[in-house]
Parts: sequence; structure tokens; C-alpha cells
Amino acid sequence: MKITETSGSCCSCSSTSGDQTCGCAENSSRPTAIKTTTDIITFSDRLDHLLARLGWRRSEHRVEPGLYRLGDPDADSPVFASANYSLSFDALRSPLAGIDAWILVLETKGINVWCAAGKGTFGTDELVHRIESSDLAGIVSHRTIIVPQLGAPGVSCQQVARRTKFTVEYGPVRADDLPEYLKTHTATPAMRRVEFSLRDRLVLTPVEFMHAALPALAAAAALWFLAGPVASLAAISAVLAGTVLFPLLLPVLPTRDFSTKGMILGMIVSLPFAYVFCTYPNLPVWAGVLSAAAVFLLITPVISYLALNFTGCTPFTSRTGVKKEIFSYVKVMAGMAALGVISGIILGVSRMLGVI
Repeated sequence: MKITETSGSCCSCSSTSGDQTCGCAENSSRPTAIKTTTDIITFSDRLDHLLARLGWRRSEHRVEPGLYRLGDPDADSPVFASANYSLSFDALRSPLAGIDAWILVLETKGINVWCAAGKGTFGTDELVHRIESSDLAGIVSHRTIIVPQLGAPGVSCQQVARRTKFTVEYGPVRADDLPEYLKTHTATPAMRRVEFSLRDRLVLTPVEFMHAALPALAAAAALWFLAGPVASLAAISAVLAGTVLFPLLLPVLPTRDFSTKGMILGMIVSLPFAYVFCTYPNLPVWAGVLSAAAVFLLITPVISYLALNFTGCTPFTSRTGVKKEIFSYVKVMAGMAALGVISGIILGVSRMLGVI
């Protein structure tokens, strides 16, 4: 992404003004430089997107906050607000090919619009600050700024209007709809509808898996030596089910709570491993049953926990709902996992003593 800066003096001082001291350096409210960007997504941008999806140096995928010039905008050109997460910024500028516009980038700590709105970084105070620090009122003749619909939870349009005289206009959910939206500045019901398609869910799985990959490999390696290859495979399967299979099956899994959805999936995934351990040759019946129980008690809460973690990626959960789930089910998960570990310890000690 090519970004250049243009700047101008905040006063009429020049190098020929003799001994007169310029007050620019003393003016703390000096407008920030206007940067220039394009609608072209380069190979470097796409590589950045890939690394972000994989969770590589997650906090570094950001652009500098401030006002950006897209194309050749004038005083009548539309103004869009964006997060400084590079994927959010690129998703906004890319569909605006051939449209001259201003993009006001907020400091959201490299977090996307929706999550930043929930955290408060894509919020009223930051929007007001960027409007004032960029001297937006002196650049455009109108007083309208288009904010992404998913940023609405963090922005109070009444406060923005009172403090800056700018009217907040909530644009469509998807930036791809902006060219059509700009024709009438009216969003259709389809533009307002938040979708969470298979593709949307699939694109989130790499970063979820990468976060759990290292602990999964460590657990798999330890279980290989302690309980054999089947136990090692069970650990890897649990993580894959929680980070990849769960998002794909999300709409078809019963119940509303993510934790119970994960528990149901965990029970299904644990069944073949429980059967293998339960029917292991020359194993006493009690040991087979305890082995199956240990598998069930360990795999189920792992997948349930990973499923609960996915609530932050979906458009149909709320902060209060997530908190309720955490308080309702985390203790259950911890209890199941503890019983599973105890069962494993009993089996391990019995094996060391030659009982099994």
C-alpha cells in the first residue's frame, strides 16, 4: 500500500517574513498532515492479510491514524471513518475504485471496527479527536461522516454532532456495497443484514488454530510417550474440532450457547477414541471404562472451551451473553477436565504398579 503525506502551513508565515516568529511550532492544535492512498491492493497488502489471518504479529497489522486522500477529493467529497487495522482499511478503500473520497482513520490499536467498537477504541471520543486534529471542518464543506454500521455500538451520533457539528451517517455492513449506497445514501435491508456465511467462518479458522497449535503439539507429544499414539491423535483431533470443525458446523449444532454446542461436538468427537480405549486388548473392564471416561472428560471440555472462545468472532453474540456463558459453563468445563486428569492419573499409577 503506497501512502504519501502532504502538509501545509497552519499559518501564513513564510521564509521571507523577516524576524517575525512563526507560531506554527507553538500551536498544539496544528492539523495533522493529510496522507494519500489508493484503491489498489498490492501483493504486499495481500501478504499482510495472510499473515494477519494466521495471527502472525497480530498487533502489527495497522496503518497510521489520520486523514487520507483517496483519488482526487474536493470539499464536497464523502468522508468515511475506518479503524487502523490494515484489513479494515484495505476492505474500505478497495471497493471505492474511481471514487474520490476522504478516509478518516481512527486509532483502534490495530483492531477491526466491530471489535474496536465493543472495546471502546472505535468510539465517540476518538472520532471527535480525529475530526478535530485533522481540521476536517476546514477541508470539507459538508458536515457528514460515514461510519461503518458495525462501528455503531461505540459511537454516539448525538455526542459527535454536539461536539463537532458533524452528522454521523451509518453506512452498510459490507464495504463492497458502498458504491451503490453512495447513489442515494440509503441502505437497503440487504445492506443492513449481517451475514455469517461458510466463507466468513472459514476465513477465521487459521488464526483460531494457530493460537492453539503450540499447546496442542506439546500435549500431543507428551501423550505420545505417556499413553501412546491414539491419545496423541485424540489431543490433535480435539483442537482441530474446536478451531476448525466447530466454526464450520456452527449453524447446524443444536442449542444457542456456544459452550453447549461445543460440548455436543466434543461428545461426538470423543466417541471413537473412547471406543478404542474401552476395547483395548487385555485391559480389565474397569480400566477400559475409566479410559473411555477419561477421554470423554478431557476432549469434551477442550472443544467446549475453544467453542466459547469463538464467540468473539461471530455477529450473533453479545458481551452480556458471553459473560453469562463464562460464569455458567467454565466451572463445568474445569470440573470435567479435572475428573479426566484424575482418571488419567489413576490409570497411569495402575499401569506403573502392574495392575493393568
